[in-house]
Amino acid sequence: MATRTDAPTRREQILKEAARLFAERGFHGVGVDEIGAAVGISGPGLYRHFAGKDAMLAELLVGISGQLLTGAKRRVAEADGGAGAEAVLDSLIEGHIDFALDDRPLITLHDRELDRLRDSDRKMVRQLQRQYVELWVGVVREVYPGLGEPAARSAVHSVFGLLNSTPHLGRAGSLPGRGATAELLHRMARGAFAAVGL
Repeated sequence: MATRTDAPTRREQILKEAARLFAERGFHGVGVDEIGAAVGISGPGLYRHFAGKDAMLAELLVGISGQLLTGAKRRVAEADGGAGAEAVLDSLIEGHIDFALDDRPLITLHDRELDRLRDSDRKMVRQLQRQYVELWVGVVREVYPGLGEPAARSAVHSVFGLLNSTPHLGRAGSLPGRGATAELLHRMARGAFAAVGL
């Protein structure tokens, strides 16, 4: 979602506002009228784009999991041209930091509302997330060849926990600046991997 540079479609506007509102007040604390008002349409007008709030939630959570995986695969593929494993790991970290800083409401939404998804959607989210983790595990083990698979997987989950803590850093305007925050998160992620890989 954060990588688009052209104007968002109405559907994307609705999803962005739904994510923000759901993260602020909870899924059940927000009505379709409020989401509609946030994008300048009537609540019932949302039904031209989505079957309901449940469909919005599913698209948000399945969608971001798919986007993270697709982005990570692209970064790895681009690096196949000769970049070493260290550069690939840095690229993966940068991609996840972009998500963690740009899509903070989706992190909150995932933490609070994943269990509200239909079983099939929740299973899809988990499947996409497992593939994303395993891609990272492979790269981490290239950088630290002596690291066993379970330890690498634990390290990846720990780094995700660190990077996904951005909703707890305060409001976006209260952070020291995007560049400084991204650099700090990157150094901390690499430090965590280095500590485990020793």
